[in-house]
Amino acid sequence: MTPSPTLLQEARRIQAGLPLHILDSQQSRLDFLLSVSPFIGRVLQQQPELAPQLLEPTQLDWHYQDPLQQLPDSSEANVFRALRRYRNQVLAQVLAAELLGVKPIRRCLTEISALADGLINSAYQWAYQDLTAQWGTPMDPKGQPMPLLILGMGKLGGGELNFSSDIDLIFTYPDNGETQGGRRSIEHQQFFTKLGQKLISALHQVTADGFAYRVDMRLRPFGDSGPLVLSFGSMEDYYQAQGREWERYAMLKARVLNPDPVWTPQLQHLLKPFVYRRYIDFSAIESLRRMKQLIEQENRRRNRTDNIKLGAGGIREVEFVVQTLQLIRGGRLPDLQQVSIFAALNALCRHQLWSQADTEQLINDYLWLRRVEQVLQGIDDQQTQSLPQDELNKERLVLALGLTDWPQFSELTQACMARIHQQFKAVIDQGDNPEPEELALGRLCWDSQLPETELAEQLDWLDAEQAVELLSELRQFKLDCQKRNVGPRGRDLLEKLLPFLLQVLAKQQGSATVLKRLLGVFRQIVSRTAYLELLYENPAALQQLVLLCAKSGWLAEHLARYPMLLDELIDPAQLYQVPQMTDYRDRLRQQMLRVPEDDLELQMEVLRQFKQAQQLRIAAADITGILPLMKVSDHLTFLAEALIAQVVELAWVQMAEKYGVPAGLSGRDDKAFAVIGYGKLGGLELGYGSDLDLVFVHQSNPDGVTDGDKSIDSRQFYIKLVQRIVHIFSTRTASGVLYEVDTRLRPAGNSGLLAVHINTYLNYLKTEAWTWEHQALVRARVVFGGDLISQRFAQIRAEILGQNRDPQQLLSEVVEMRQKLRQHHGVNSTEVKHAAGGIVDLEFISQFLVLANAARYPDLYQYSDNIRILDAAQSCGLLSGAEVEQLQQAYRQLRGVSHRQTLAPAAEEPAEVQQAMVAVQQLWLRLFGGPGAVS
Repeated sequence: MTPSPTLLQEARRIQAGLPLHILDSQQSRLDFLLSVSPFIGRVLQQQPELAPQLLEPTQLDWHYQDPLQQLPDSSEANVFRALRRYRNQVLAQVLAAELLGVKPIRRCLTEISALADGLINSAYQWAYQDLTAQWGTPMDPKGQPMPLLILGMGKLGGGELNFSSDIDLIFTYPDNGETQGGRRSIEHQQFFTKLGQKLISALHQVTADGFAYRVDMRLRPFGDSGPLVLSFGSMEDYYQAQGREWERYAMLKARVLNPDPVWTPQLQHLLKPFVYRRYIDFSAIESLRRMKQLIEQENRRRNRTDNIKLGAGGIREVEFVVQTLQLIRGGRLPDLQQVSIFAALNALCRHQLWSQADTEQLINDYLWLRRVEQVLQGIDDQQTQSLPQDELNKERLVLALGLTDWPQFSELTQACMARIHQQFKAVIDQGDNPEPEELALGRLCWDSQLPETELAEQLDWLDAEQAVELLSELRQFKLDCQKRNVGPRGRDLLEKLLPFLLQVLAKQQGSATVLKRLLGVFRQIVSRTAYLELLYENPAALQQLVLLCAKSGWLAEHLARYPMLLDELIDPAQLYQVPQMTDYRDRLRQQMLRVPEDDLELQMEVLRQFKQAQQLRIAAADITGILPLMKVSDHLTFLAEALIAQVVELAWVQMAEKYGVPAGLSGRDDKAFAVIGYGKLGGLELGYGSDLDLVFVHQSNPDGVTDGDKSIDSRQFYIKLVQRIVHIFSTRTASGVLYEVDTRLRPAGNSGLLAVHINTYLNYLKTEAWTWEHQALVRARVVFGGDLISQRFAQIRAEILGQNRDPQQLLSEVVEMRQKLRQHHGVNSTEVKHAAGGIVDLEFISQFLVLANAARYPDLYQYSDNIRILDAAQSCGLLSGAEVEQLQQAYRQLRGVSHRQTLAPAAEEPAEVQQAMVAVQQLWLRLFGGPGAVS
């Protein structure tokens, strides 16, 4: 027990600052204690009167004396000071007794736990009395004061607390009600929450005297996001419905620190079925294997080769072995239901589940590690289980343990941990089928209770901030799931599926944003086990889900809104194969044949599901580059046309059944009816979120009537037909709306009829329409209709667009209309559609070229899309080849940006986009002149 010169010099330096009068016979003990523990030096500096007790072995016995009992003033400051000084005093005494060989380590652990019990109860009684003076007393049904029961968890619960440990607590109270006898009555929940907060503050808050205990409440139901206190009923509901395997392990060592003869037995009776099963429960071994693998994975990543708690053969492995055997057999053998690890080991031995020799060896090895832990923490009152790396603390540890040098210590400790690990493997050995290390990272993220800042180090593909954000998202999702009715099967699937999800995310180096999108999908399916099973049983589908969510926030929201689309992910080869342009109608027709003709609700649902499934395939092919931009719009447009045709057919059948069909039709396929698509639909340029701008015309006899039993005139028939069409499109079902339909481009706008005769349509365009309506006609085409009415529309369009116009008046009206749009959407809009040089400017240019020149050049209005209009403008000599190429390139780039803004918005657009907009502005200036036109 002789310190080295270095340690002795350090001890004398500490002693020089202490106001002590030491006997010669006590000097060697003081040198020894100060050499080993600077903490003892700090305590003596704070309380020099303790020196005689610490230096005389016969004075090192103690019995708990409430430090608050004799306080003349129970103010918060005085209470906090008394608790902390008494804690330091007793810990110094216990440490000195162990170091001087007066008390064995097992007794020291018991005394440290008894100290914690006493201080927690003293602080509790003070807080309870202080609160009842203001808020009254919570009373039970028999009129007796109701307590807050404090569950001590972990080593505190087992009576084996570390020297410098956190204390894990759970607060619960018997029943709800209101306080009585105070200046103001409050709910029991409120009272006990205030009590819990006050108790935590009394123990946890750091003052000039330090702290009493670091209090950890994360083991309570719902963790940090849950209420601080719960009633017995809420506790029972939680553990029956949502309690998880690791919480069973935690509850093994739960002990009421302030037992009550009435309520404590009730609480124990409530918790017991959750912890112990009535049958032999071998599932505990698999749970332990997963938990242990998480720790081993973490140890490898953190290089924890010198951690006597978490390393292989460490303290935790002893606890795991004992707790696992308790869980397996404890339901059938009540003798195993012990909170103390020593009592549990002896019970295992009594029931011949562990041999006498193995039990004694395991207890001795465990106590050696606990003794090493005590000395490590007693050096400086730090919660650590890692062996020191610096020479000074190595010397302290060797000296305190009565050894000669560090190699001797290493040899003893390594042999001890090797024996423990061998025993551990005998219980939980996984044989030849260990879990893949990659999956273990996912389990670590999902199961670990470590703070996000510590766990973030494992996610080495992310920076620290991103890693913490990702883990926070994951933890919040886990808490959300605990609050929902997931069910046992759902919880089991989540426990298996989420680590796989995280493994896939890690391989794809996904960010917190990607995980947030994925969890948005999972939140919608968490109570629908069929979808969880689909993703768990089909790893390829899970990989595609991660890929799509990484590529596009829109796709993630789409999948979350319509989980049925997850079926489309099962076969990746099919997912990225979009139909041929002409196949959409056939595929939809075949799908509709499976639906009963009289079930309109199901028909509407199938239409929506078809659209969503096809849009998913188009988007998947889009974001992976399989479909070029122009083809994406084509596919979205032809999909819309297929759906329009099917909706018209459904509506027609319903109207015909009710009213018959208008007179004069030539056959089943003759409807004398057309749907005209304007805007993006008319220009074959639909995007993912586009509305449909539609105008409906018919060509029936205005004086005719339908031929059904409930006959109506033909004009009314077509109006009702369009109302039904709009209804089928716009009604919100479980799968949303089919499309938003805008009919404001019809003659007379919102005040006009929904369906007009095609001659009325012509007359309106010739005599009443504004120039902007003629501009809109440039991008109009028939998207549904028979040959006769389609030809008639083509004639009308040619007649209107081919009119001779005053160039200056046209120019003025086009510029005026553009200015109105700019004012409406914001003069300084940066959106690529409405900004100066954006999509609208380019569309106005092509529309102006058609209206100004179509009388001379009919080719200008042969097509309704901008690309081919610009080609025609070049053929007619209105624009140069270079200008057309520049404008077409600009248009493709701007539309590409528009698509990306829906699927995957970029932080800022590439420089080429700005150059494209400049090119459009330059042509605008050349055609329309004057800065006012584009300002």
